[in-house]
Amino acid sequence: MAGRGYAVFDTAIGRCGIVWSDSGISGVQLPEAREMDTRRRLLRLFPDARELRPPATIEAAIEGIVATSRGQASDFPDVVLDMSGISAFNQRIYAFARAIPRGETRTTHEVAVALRASGAVHSVAQALAKNPFMIIVPCHRVLEAGNGADRISLHGGVISKRRLLGIEGTRLSSIKTLLDVLLPLDPPRPPH
Repeated sequence: MAGRGYAVFDTAIGRCGIVWSDSGISGVQLPEAREMDTRRRLLRLFPDARELRPPATIEAAIEGIVATSRGQASDFPDVVLDMSGISAFNQRIYAFARAIPRGETRTTHEVAVALRASGAVHSVAQALAKNPFMIIVPCHRVLEAGNGADRISLHGGVISKRRLLGIEGTRLSSIKTLLDVLLPLDPPRPPH
């Protein structure tokens, strides 16, 4: 295949997109408010991508993303990522994030310290904000100081970190975001 392929697919959180090349997955786009907006963002980020039927390896990644969106445990250890154009430092951050177990979180400070770059907390946060591999690289498991759980990245669409962590069964005690109020994860309980 020359260039990149992409596909848009249904999940429990909306229509997501995935882009791939011969080298692996190039990006994952979480849903925007409308499918047209998801496609538009995907094509703005990957203008050379053409809509194609995903090969088996990409189908397996899609199935994992769909399972994750339903709250099912799904890790992506065998998924190959196309890291062309991604700095070595960001690759290290993404590898670290992939190793964070489901149901756990780390702070950007903890990631920086673990990577022996304790003075690079801001750089860690910036790398996570640029994460093109949403869900597969679970940057939603890395919180900024104070456990902030708002928008996650360029590819995060309208989904918040809090919502993704909630789907995984992780509960945070920080203040709810507006999206969490509008789209609650748990149905309201009747008063006693």
